[in-house]
Amino acid sequence: MTATLVRSPGLGNDVVAHLDAQIASARRLLSAVLRQGQAIRAREVEEVMARLGDIQAEMGRRAALEGARTAILTTAGGALGIPPHTVTIESLADLLAPAEASAALARSAELRGLLAEVVREHAINRVLMRQELAFLDHLMRELGAEPDTGYGALAGGGASHAAARGPQASFRTLDLQA
Repeated sequence: MTATLVRSPGLGNDVVAHLDAQIASARRLLSAVLRQGQAIRAREVEEVMARLGDIQAEMGRRAALEGARTAILTTAGGALGIPPHTVTIESLADLLAPAEASAALARSAELRGLLAEVVREHAINRVLMRQELAFLDHLMRELGAEPDTGYGALAGGGASHAAARGPQASFRTLDLQA
């Protein structure tokens, strides 16, 4: 099948430039996610929020890159005679000169690695945030003498629950007895 393919002039440059832009974006995203993780661990709320802003801004830039990606896949799909959403980097490389194909394959592998690292670090950040929020929820319940809403034999359980939690959990904020 490769013998009948017609190479599209300029497609190789477009593919390599697009992958370079994707890699630069993925690096910025990874940097923001890593810095956010550091801020979560340090419990620096303002820094966590600032990094969230960086992540959202980068995701906006990545959305703009999708237009260029769609155009490349549409051109490649037309040249290959397949729908654009089925174009792989390997099939795209068949349309490129050997040097461009090699560069595109290498950059694609680098991009996949970066994005996998972003996903992994973001998942870690989510776990860290859930832990921090669970701890804050616990503190707020203790300070407010609110019942524990967790899964336990005594969860939501009135007097026996309060007795099990101990005397420090018996706060009276307003006593209206006559």
